[in-house]
Amino acid sequence: MNAKVFKAAEAYKLEDPERLRWLPPNEVLEVLQVASGMVVADVGAGTGFFALPLAAAVGSAGKVYAVDFQPEMLSLIAQKLAAGGPKNIQLVEGSAAGTKLATNSCDLVLLANVWHELDDTTSVLQEMERILKPEGRLAVLDWRTDVSRPPGPPLDHRISSEQICEAAESAGWKRGMSRKIGTYNYLLVCSRLAKPA
Repeated sequence: MNAKVFKAAEAYKLEDPERLRWLPPNEVLEVLQVASGMVVADVGAGTGFFALPLAAAVGSAGKVYAVDFQPEMLSLIAQKLAAGGPKNIQLVEGSAAGTKLATNSCDLVLLANVWHELDDTTSVLQEMERILKPEGRLAVLDWRTDVSRPPGPPLDHRISSEQICEAAESAGWKRGMSRKIGTYNYLLVCSRLAKPA
């Protein structure tokens, strides 16, 4: 675990009600057009800030994989599920570079406030390509570099949306939508390019 990774010991910050104001999950889901029946992986799920609304949006016909490499985070989601949370969330202990999900299993993968923590983005992009269906999309939500803090990581830890797009394109992804979201974040979407036969 590198120094940039958000520690489970600070999970209470993820539960701050104020966070709903400056990063409304429903705005993100609406932009991503999350719909009933979709299979979505929330990689770096934390305390379920996005996994829970995703589960509601995909409904009983869909599924959400809440992936995190910190068991303590998954335990916090498990507590919410045990208290009457949705039944279509599967907790998975895994990393962005090794999700343990099946090949071609997801319609959408969301990495929310995770990209700036990653050491090996090449391996992460390879893993995302593996688990996404051919028409699947990768959504990266992260911290803008042009706004002050708090909240969020130090400015020197942040990575611009353009840098991520360039990395994705150089790895063979197609650049899609990119926009500001909430008060401090941006959201960008990339899709897999069809491989030549």
